[in-house]
Amino acid sequence: MSDLLDRMSALQSRPSWPAQARETRNRLQREYFDTVERSRGRPVDTPYVRRHVDETLADGRFARGAALLEIGAGLGKGTLPLLARGFDVTANDLSPVLLGRLQAAAPRPIRTIVCDVVDLAKHVDRRFDGAVGFFVLHHLVGFDDIFRALAGVLKPGARVAFCEPVAWNPLYYLQIALTPSMSLAGEISLTAMRPDVILPAMERAGFDEVASRRFGYFPPVVTNIRSGQRLERWLERQAWCPFPHAFQVFSGRTRS
Repeated sequence: MSDLLDRMSALQSRPSWPAQARETRNRLQREYFDTVERSRGRPVDTPYVRRHVDETLADGRFARGAALLEIGAGLGKGTLPLLARGFDVTANDLSPVLLGRLQAAAPRPIRTIVCDVVDLAKHVDRRFDGAVGFFVLHHLVGFDDIFRALAGVLKPGARVAFCEPVAWNPLYYLQIALTPSMSLAGEISLTAMRPDVILPAMERAGFDEVASRRFGYFPPVVTNIRSGQRLERWLERQAWCPFPHAFQVFSGRTRS
């Protein structure tokens, strides 16, 4: 385990990835998501999912009806709530399989883009008002390349917001250890989900007002019951709570 974590840290320290290495990584990611049914990625309307969307939108500060690019949309766990809130969403993912299932589940036709994030400029003919992602960055590598590519398809002054795990929360590593279909290789940048890694990469790519904010503690089995929601909100008000938060939002704005 420690050797794998060391290798992951070395990989994450590379701001850019060669094209061949990135394509190999993309193939592994498609296999990771296309070949196994993952319940955590299915679109469901629960308090757990709604809070992730609400917290992300709070930091994104997007205007109602804004044209948003969602990266790593997958089956639409975040996409469908965004559509329900009136946003004009374009869904991006590496997997045509997942995006096909998202289109089938969407209440109305939705634009999709099958490509690596770094290749977005080759596939769009517009600039977006903002970009969002839900639990996608920790599956990616080469954050300088990723954020530069995003900045290239966003309008000046556009905002971005990404909901991600907190790297030092031990529950994620326990989940990976106990779930046969999960692996640290599949969640390759989990240990990089830290402000000292993500925010400088955003700044190097041309984003201003970069920030991170943590929230929440519990998995859906707790958060989806009313007493669990009350306990979580109570813990968030306690400055003494020693246990790390489970989630965070990274946000920023393209330069005008």
